[in-house]
Amino acid sequence: MSLRLIFMGTPDFAVPTLVDIVGRGHDVVAVYTRAPRPAGRGMELRPSPVEQAARGFGLNVLTPATLRTTEAQELFRAHDAAAAVVVAYGLILPKPILEGVELGCFNLHASLLPRWRGAAPINRAVMAGDAESGVMVMRMDEGLDTGPVALAERVAIAPDMTAGELHDALAPIGADLMGRALAALERGALALTPQPTSGITYAAKIANAETRIDWAKPWQAVHDHIRGLSPFPGAWCELPDGARAKVLRTTRGEGTGAPGTVVDDQLTVACGEGSVRILELQRAGKQVMKARDFLRGAQIARGAVVR
Repeated sequence: MSLRLIFMGTPDFAVPTLVDIVGRGHDVVAVYTRAPRPAGRGMELRPSPVEQAARGFGLNVLTPATLRTTEAQELFRAHDAAAAVVVAYGLILPKPILEGVELGCFNLHASLLPRWRGAAPINRAVMAGDAESGVMVMRMDEGLDTGPVALAERVAIAPDMTAGELHDALAPIGADLMGRALAALERGALALTPQPTSGITYAAKIANAETRIDWAKPWQAVHDHIRGLSPFPGAWCELPDGARAKVLRTTRGEGTGAPGTVVDDQLTVACGEGSVRILELQRAGKQVMKARDFLRGAQIARGAVVR
């Protein structure tokens, strides 16, 4: 037994779910993803990770700019799929699309709904200092991540875990979760539970204006901000020589001082309260470096100031 499915997704996070669905023998009749975008030094058009995976399986790939046209909605229905699987697709699904498959559209969302509805749930959970996150399969409705939930898995967020590490932990768990949800859907045994009406938060897209490190905040807030934006887009500061650098990994430091002051010879920076020790950073246009390797050439002395 297998389901006739449409898959809709774009980034790396969605690829394990596509691979799992194909591996379970479902009939993926179409893959919807975002169109190729300029990337790299040559700014050549690069297909999305999902498109690359889908073409490796020989699947039919579509990259519409919108799903709001009558033509796009008629084509969607013409696939005659039983359900659609949606993982970080990137386009809003209007009502005619949501109603264009018999059993519904099922979204894999990387948070413990209703906490962190929206575009950047992984980053926001880490930036907020949450102790846990997870993935949920929900049946989509017209709201923003408001649909009823079918299955969920929880994952602890370690004190120094970065958003990138949480992303990599959740992706395979989510793929298996969606696989299990589809198996239950196929049997007619997928139970759906409305989301709680309390505890709702929104994970807004990360804005460039919030990526600069504010050393005046307490060390925990600075640490969570840095790891929540690592590796992308990256929290940044200006080094004592004026060069810009992304800070990609930190831990709690020892020592205090005026915010932004380097308090030892290990690149520990004072915050408004306490300090953080920088473990990895990246100068603009350079490779990621361990702090100990960076300090061999940078010569940042105690008392220097980062801004």
